[in-house]
Amino acid sequence: MTAIRLHSYFRSSTSVRVRVALRMKGLDYSYVAWNLRRREHLSDSYLSVNPQGVVPALEMDGLILTQSVPIIEYLEERFPDPPLLPADLPGRARVRGLAAMIACEVHPLNNLRVLTYLNDRFAADEAVQAEWFRHWTCATLDPLEKMLAGSSRTGTFCHGETPGLADICLFAQMLNNRRFGLEEERWPTLGRIHRACLEIPAFALAAPEQQPDAV
Repeated sequence: MTAIRLHSYFRSSTSVRVRVALRMKGLDYSYVAWNLRRREHLSDSYLSVNPQGVVPALEMDGLILTQSVPIIEYLEERFPDPPLLPADLPGRARVRGLAAMIACEVHPLNNLRVLTYLNDRFAADEAVQAEWFRHWTCATLDPLEKMLAGSSRTGTFCHGETPGLADICLFAQMLNNRRFGLEEERWPTLGRIHRACLEIPAFALAAPEQQPDAV
């Protein structure tokens, strides 16, 4: 296996996801920082890596992998131990569904380029952007709380007693929430799972404040 390079931004929740997965798989990697606030991800240098101009991107095995969930799925298939998905088909479907609620419903509406567009196109200031963020986050996390709290398949983590793909997505989102005034007390089950994740070094060390480009 060739060296692994992660193109990342410390505060990017999608980058958090991949950082957790790499650490859970016990993989060493070099960190390449791109400052999204300075729009470095739109430079020719980064667009030559990922023409979409978003982070993360992962270089390994002679490939450039993009989009956090497919990157994690690649790592899961390439390095199956420890697993990030359950062994049984219904369990894998459940975990993927929980992860998609965050990765496909919350994040696309609330990432930095959307908030920037709201400001540039509609003059939405930081207060309006925060209201937008809170609305779309709660629209998904409120039902996610009910789903997890009401399921016998929920354990210490989203699915049983082992953290996996759904926990990775939830962890990154809960970190992001704090910047917009959303405290985990609103969601007791999600908050409990988030705190359990924080006890695991792979999660704690992937947090934004632990990254070399943290400011």
